Order: sequence, then structure tokens, then C-alpha cells
Amino acid sequence: MPNRLTRVPSRPVPALPAAGRLLLPLADAFMLVMLSRPATGSLRATWVTPATRVMCSLLAIAGLYGGVIAIQVGGVAWSVVGAAALAPATGGAAVAAVGAMQQMHGTRRT
Repeated sequence: MPNRLTRVPSRPVPALPAAGRLLLPLADAFMLVMLSRPATGSLRATWVTPATRVMCSLLAIAGLYGGVIAIQVGGVAWSVVGAAALAPATGGAAVAAVGAMQQMHGTRRT
């Protein structure tokens, strides 16, 4: 039974704008790596749930913050840690952005 965090519209996923289409391969790859690949195989045909948008947004913020701090500490080891933190942050940001674009374009009245 869906709740506020898992409920998605029953209508088909809207076509994404150009920016969303560019982010889609990165978002799909991130979902695959996270073992959360949708049944359709792509977010092009699957709604991103509100819970996924929130989790990915928080991951992007925390990863960006942690990655930048680690890189600023200096040294090779901290730079590697920082780069490792930025990779999932980028994927999470892509999923959150695709979800936001789906929401924005899915609620638009024509």
C-alpha cells in the first residue's frame, strides 16, 4: 500500500527535457550500481518515488560536503577519499534531478 513517500502517479512517465535526457544514463547507472534498478530497466519509463528523491538529495549533499572537505584536508589519501565521496554524490544528484524533472513535467497541465 503506497504512502506519501512511495506514491507515484498512475499515468505514464512524462518525456524529460533535454537536461533530463542527458542525466538519464548517469541516473540509470547509479540505480544499477545501488542494486535498485527499476523493473522497466530505466527511469525513462519508471517514476522516481518521493523517498528516492529525498534519499538521493541527502546523499548528494552529504557526499559533496564530505568530498570537498576531504580534498581540502590535503594529501593523496584524503584526495582519494574525497573523490570516492564525490562519485556517489554525483549519481545521487542525477537521480534526484531526474525525479524532480519527472514531477515538474508530470504535473504540468497542457
